[in-house]
Amino acid sequence: MVSSRQPDLFQADEQTDLFGEESPTPEYRPDPDSVRAELHKILAEARAAEKLPWEPRMVSLYRTIFPQMTNWLSDEEGARLRFEFETEIKRLEAA
Repeated sequence: MVSSRQPDLFQADEQTDLFGEESPTPEYRPDPDSVRAELHKILAEARAAEKLPWEPRMVSLYRTIFPQMTNWLSDEEGARLRFEFETEIKRLEAA
């Protein structure tokens, strides 16, 4: 005989979620205009400089995040901005 105080270990758990149904995680989508403005700001800084305007740590960061940020734009625009950024970085490194 099974005690009414002891749960059956082989029966499916019938307890409901204490916080209600699980809601889907909201998806973050940045504003393309904000992304574009930030990319153009970085690019303008590079174009205005005669030598690398950033510490090596920032150059490394920009080399990582700049291409990633272009993924939020159209393929054509992103490719153009990546090319322009790399061209400026190479020019500045050669200076």
